[in-house]
Amino acid sequence: MLFSSTKHDWLGNVRGDLLSGIVVALALIPEAIAFSIIAGVDPKVGLYASFCITAVISIIGGRPGMISAATGAMALVMVTLVKEHGLHYLLAASVLTGILQVLAGYLKLGSLMSFVSQSVVTGFVNALGILIFMAQLPELTNVTWHVYAMTAFGLGIIYLFPYIPKLGKVIPSPLICILVLTAVSLYLGLDIRTVGDMGKLPDSLPFFLWPDIPLNFETLRIIFPYSAALAVVGLLESLMTATIVDDLTDTGSDKNRECKGQGFANMVAGLFGGMAGCAMIGQSIINIKSGGRGRLSTLSAGIFLLLLVVFMSEWLSLIPMAALVAIMIMVSIGTFSWASLKKAKKLPLSTNIVMFSTVAVVVYTHNLAYGVFVGVLLASLFFANKISHFMYMKTSLDEEKSSRRYELHGQIFFNSANRFIEMFNFKEVVDHVIIDLTHAHFWDISAVAALDKVVIKFRREGSQVEIIGLNEASKTIVDRFGVYDDPAEIDKIMGGH
Repeated sequence: MLFSSTKHDWLGNVRGDLLSGIVVALALIPEAIAFSIIAGVDPKVGLYASFCITAVISIIGGRPGMISAATGAMALVMVTLVKEHGLHYLLAASVLTGILQVLAGYLKLGSLMSFVSQSVVTGFVNALGILIFMAQLPELTNVTWHVYAMTAFGLGIIYLFPYIPKLGKVIPSPLICILVLTAVSLYLGLDIRTVGDMGKLPDSLPFFLWPDIPLNFETLRIIFPYSAALAVVGLLESLMTATIVDDLTDTGSDKNRECKGQGFANMVAGLFGGMAGCAMIGQSIINIKSGGRGRLSTLSAGIFLLLLVVFMSEWLSLIPMAALVAIMIMVSIGTFSWASLKKAKKLPLSTNIVMFSTVAVVVYTHNLAYGVFVGVLLASLFFANKISHFMYMKTSLDEEKSSRRYELHGQIFFNSANRFIEMFNFKEVVDHVIIDLTHAHFWDISAVAALDKVVIKFRREGSQVEIIGLNEASKTIVDRFGVYDDPAEIDKIMGGH
């Protein structure tokens, strides 16, 4: 059920969820502002979206403890729409994005994640680690030495504070990093960039805002391509992130429910002045690393975010960006799968090609969908090629040398169909040919067409052909699409000869 959850999801880790929620809320603020700037809209659009999405997804999402909000991947898709048509078309596109994602959930498209191989997931994770680090470079370029010192100090706190007896296990080190660096910056009066320099923070709660656009086919024609792209990118990033959080927490999640949850969250965001968003790998890892596990961590992150930006904006604006940069560097280091580099020498070449290609495409295009698409495509091609080689033929000739038996072992599909044909000797003069397919399986019409050609070629040479051993599934597809007993179709296949 969409709204079903257990008591453990909400109250199984109250202290850890609340503390991690504060850390995530603080980390969400500069990200939401930055992504709003990328999309070309006011900072409050990203902040309102982040609050709405986290609040809704915490209740109806399929992956407890995962953080969803405004993201860079989604913002990049919105740029042209905002530039050419304005904010209200973006809000309408966000609502339509949500509708498409809900439909995807009810169509159970979340199960498509089973087609994403581990090498693609690893490449996705490594690319995200690199992108998260690269996103921090503008804050570390053309700055004074104070920024580098504060960032290094922040990293020291993050990695060393957990070793303090008792206290280090109670309070998340990223939260201590923010508090200490803010205090140091204020005490020393350092002239360094702060959250307040990112943009004006909103001073009111989000309110219902119906997009002020004409409801006609022309509007649909404008927003649908963007909404479709946003829906695909959002679900792809969310489902990949859910898989990663599953691994980090050794728990499962409902991917189809997550699709629906993301959809409803984006619909709410669009109707309350926010842009469409999706799961955030960086903030999700911050949440997990800070002790967050349940739905309360996601909800508290959204509530704390709203309270901070609306009622504590003056204090919030004083937080040095160096503190948040230190946290995100920690996230990038923790996100990157260092073990994958060590294992690269032992892994098959095809696996490494898939992983590094995924990384290269994502980093080059800054588009997660492109990278995962290339990774899945390469993994599928390598798999098809590998399976096609697990096929062999046993043959035997009877004592009278008048009957040849072919016993096939393997999978016949588009990539192995030609090899299947080449395994037969059509020039051998025999009266009877037996094709034993007990240990074979026919997967598609390419395989059926190959069987047609084999039977017809033998008959053309004057041999009687008998096919035995077809399993039920193979027999169904062969009976439906096979034409070797249809004289008219045989003539077409043989080109009239």
